[in-house]
Amino acid sequence: MKKDIHPQNYRLVAFKDMSNDDVFLTKSTANTKETLEVEGVEYPLIKLEISRTSHPFYTGKAKLVDTAGRIDKFKNKYKKFDKK
Repeated sequence: MKKDIHPQNYRLVAFKDMSNDDVFLTKSTANTKETLEVEGVEYPLIKLEISRTSHPFYTGKAKLVDTAGRIDKFKNKYKKFDKK
């Protein structure tokens, strides 16, 4: 095996799901300037938009988010192919 190819700065990092405020700790080398206090100990903080606690695949709850009418645009665009 090659020497000195793996990062040496593994440390505990707090990952926070911003959609439901769930926080979990795991080892990581990710760089961040923010910190978060968990049970009296301060950890580097990485913010996530989605994690295992909010992803529909893991939760079993599907959320439909229609931003700017994307679904309606799609339906109108392909209406001519409808088999009625």
